[in-house]
Amino acid sequence: MMPPPSNSSSGGAEEGDQCVVNDQMGPFTVLYILIFVIGLPGNLLSVWAFIHSSRTKVSVVQQQSTSVYLVNLLMADLLLLLALPFKILKDLGAAPWSLMVFHCQASAVTIYISLYASISFLAFIIIDHYLQDHSTLLSLRLQEVSFARLLSLVVWLLLLLIMVPNMALPIQDVQEQRYLSCSSLKKDIGLHWHAMTIFLNTALFLNASVAVLLCSSLALKRLLRSRSDSRLWADARRAAGSVVALALAYILSFGPYHIVRTPYTLTQTKVITDCHTKRQLFLGKESTLLLSLLHLCFDPLLFFYLYAPFRQTVREMFPCGRKQAACAEELATDEMMEPTTCVVQEEAV
Repeated sequence: MMPPPSNSSSGGAEEGDQCVVNDQMGPFTVLYILIFVIGLPGNLLSVWAFIHSSRTKVSVVQQQSTSVYLVNLLMADLLLLLALPFKILKDLGAAPWSLMVFHCQASAVTIYISLYASISFLAFIIIDHYLQDHSTLLSLRLQEVSFARLLSLVVWLLLLLIMVPNMALPIQDVQEQRYLSCSSLKKDIGLHWHAMTIFLNTALFLNASVAVLLCSSLALKRLLRSRSDSRLWADARRAAGSVVALALAYILSFGPYHIVRTPYTLTQTKVITDCHTKRQLFLGKESTLLLSLLHLCFDPLLFFYLYAPFRQTVREMFPCGRKQAACAEELATDEMMEPTTCVVQEEAV
């Protein structure tokens, strides 16, 4: 057992000649466990609902491209659920040394792949949701299922190309210690690649954020233009409300993390060396990362809200929902039969 860290004059905890930044992970670990416990059943239910919604009779053509992005977002969430327990065990101090090293090499990288995949697909969902109310030739082309699948494939390949070398680059031998900092395992080439991936991913987030903010601004502009027409105002208010709400949630969830992430990366690459500053930036990074990962709990609600077949499948799990679905199906059948009867009567006349 390593001796407990002592406070240095710089305001940081030091262990030997190293600055220990991750010795206060108790509260974060509790919150990560809560995120995992809440997010797991919701996302497993989402998997079941998406599988069964393919059998539904509801056809929502405008939401087909959205469904592609929602399925990919669900895949990113499942990837996070697989990797999160390793982070929890490491932060708890309950993991053996080999598992701590495995987390630094593999599961930590997986968490960031999942995070930036979620950022990308949430941005696509917001943009697609905005385009649903604009029936131009360009918007219709952007909403094609084949384009959505191609774009999703490009995102996954790009993230794997950027992030997987962090798993493959060689690491250096480090003496076993109570508080392992993943950056201490990296050689110089690994640190440089890690810094480059952070800046590339930040650029990805900034570009996605610009597109999201542009869509919300255009939705608000359309809302202001439709004030004179009550019918257009109702449609524009509905569209603008949902797009702006999603955009605000997107920025508030992922923006703070990226504000802290860049200066924290400078501590990992030894540009910032003051121990107190490193500790404060680490706590800021963990706090904002926790905020970013909260989407794991709320994504099932997004699936329910945005995809009608998913919503119908979930409702049919409950007796009242099955009864309501049967009534809706019977009503739809009656409405389809009425025009046929009218046609027959007209021919008889």
